[in-house]
Amino acid sequence: MQRTTDIHKPGLRAWLGLAVILGPVLLVAMDGSVLFLAMPKVTEALAPTAGQALWALDIYGFVVGSLLITFGGIGDRYGRLKVLMSGVALFGLASLGAAFASSPDMLIAFRALMGLAGATLLPSALAVLGELFEDPRQRAQAIGIFAAAFAAGFAIGPAVGGQLLSHFWWGSVFLVNLPVLVLFLVLAPFLLR
Repeated sequence: MQRTTDIHKPGLRAWLGLAVILGPVLLVAMDGSVLFLAMPKVTEALAPTAGQALWALDIYGFVVGSLLITFGGIGDRYGRLKVLMSGVALFGLASLGAAFASSPDMLIAFRALMGLAGATLLPSALAVLGELFEDPRQRAQAIGIFAAAFAAGFAIGPAVGGQLLSHFWWGSVFLVNLPVLVLFLVLAPFLLR
């Protein structure tokens, strides 16, 4: 006789869906810390005032943190996958804009847009995980992996930034997001419900 946990056991598609979701989650966390190391090069290139430099560093976290609940509700109302896909596209465009910002104000504006997009990604990605993993034990495992990826992203942001800055210009810390986001946009419609 089969146990009920075997009936709801997630298949390969659910685990691949989790892997695809982890890419943007890692980036949202990484972008919370990657600019700290790049700020001296940004200062050389854009010459921000002390206040502008602080806003460039902090606006991202302020916007993400203040809009998480709002975008969680929007995802519940209009469709989590739709909000997730829109957020990933916006995050990519804002990352591209931040990479090529020609003034401190432009960098601040694009960082705020990245924060807005990041706020759409986290609650929608977590909700989609809940749909992929029906079994409570497997769902708890997936959420644990999600949380670990988020924590790892914030921790590795400066290391990734340091590697990029040793070879490229300061905008590369934002361009590194694009391949991961494009891969997500290609695979998500097939792997996520």
